[in-house]
Amino acid sequence: MCVLRLTPDNLFFVLSGKVANGGVSMWCELSQANFFDEYQMEGVSSEANEICLEVTPENLSRALKTVQNAKTVKVKLTRKHCPCLTIAAELPTLSSTSRVVTHDVPVDVIPRRLWHEFKEPSMPDFDVSIYLPPLKTMKNVVDRMKNLSNFLVMEANWSGEMNLKIETDLVAVTTHFKDLGNPQWGDDASQDGGGRRSREAEAMAQARVDIRRLQQFLIGQQVNPSKAMCNIVHQGLVHLILLHEDVSLQYFIPAVA
Repeated sequence: MCVLRLTPDNLFFVLSGKVANGGVSMWCELSQANFFDEYQMEGVSSEANEICLEVTPENLSRALKTVQNAKTVKVKLTRKHCPCLTIAAELPTLSSTSRVVTHDVPVDVIPRRLWHEFKEPSMPDFDVSIYLPPLKTMKNVVDRMKNLSNFLVMEANWSGEMNLKIETDLVAVTTHFKDLGNPQWGDDASQDGGGRRSREAEAMAQARVDIRRLQQFLIGQQVNPSKAMCNIVHQGLVHLILLHEDVSLQYFIPAVA
């Protein structure tokens, strides 16, 4: 299940996996002004002006795929047999008669007492931050490695170097990336006074992750983002960040032993 959080200015898609079970977390932020000509929402109160809904991603995706070529699309929160996101699309037609297709996607309204679970995650206290290589290239490498192992080690340093490694009883494979560059975080980032000053530029920070989790992230990327970054908490977490025009996405993969 995925949480859709609506505020007057933004839409958020939130996936809260349980780290203890090896689950991933995701935070995606979209500016409503870039997606809707008209946008009206009314939350619980003026002080808590937002709505949180739990929705099955596959159901929402299936409904939206059928209206890709629509002339107009309206999305409303309605109550039918249960709370629903009702998606009404006017489809193109050769005649003068309009053709409207409606989908009702069931949702659960999340009570206010649970909203704190779906706020923007804080920046992890990372040891290394690095720009990612082209995602298509990275996906091809990970796809090949997945045939050899269930786990992959991601490691990087402050010299713009990243390695993707697998090691089994039968084979060891490493793919090297160089000259990727390292983001310069501001004073509010945890890194500014932390790991960077205490680590040698060539020292690698690494995390061993479930290769399927990384592959899921790479499969979902349909566009080439303007910025793609990776923060690594040594032996703790991989934090992936994509920025593309009006969309930002953060993806958290916990390390495994």
